Amino acid sequence: MIRLVVGVIMAAHGYQKLAGGPANFGGMLAQLGVPAPTLMAYVVTFVELVGGILLILGLLSRWAGLLLTANLAVAVLMVKVDVGLIAPQGGGAGAELDLALIAGFVTILLLGPGKLSLDYVLGIEPREAAERPSLQAGQRGAVA
Repeated sequence: MIRLVVGVIMAAHGYQKLAGGPANFGGMLAQLGVPAPTLMAYVVTFVELVGGILLILGLLSRWAGLLLTANLAVAVLMVKVDVGLIAPQGGGAGAELDLALIAGFVTILLLGPGKLSLDYVLGIEPREAAERPSLQAGQRGAVA
């Protein structure tokens, strides 16, 4: 479920940048002092749109989560540090959404995409971890 929620949010953000023109987003990045702002605008748009779609599908989920974590970590450090966790009214968005999304990506990185993913179906994610039987209450304290 986490994978779907953060995937939809990131794909929507990437689509918004694509629809508005990555070069326009690059203009905002230039004002923030980002080096190679037009190139970075295309990179961010691609990572958010494609990364979000990959998470929705559950394909290359850990890689997508890693790239999206880096993407939002840079956004927080370059933009949101001056704004704060919660922005003042009328001051735009604070870092809260970015940090919540990063928490979702880290969860995917650590736990994997789950059984309802193309990663699992295609064998990209190891099946033995998902199929390993859990210890039952009576077996936990047994000594062999």
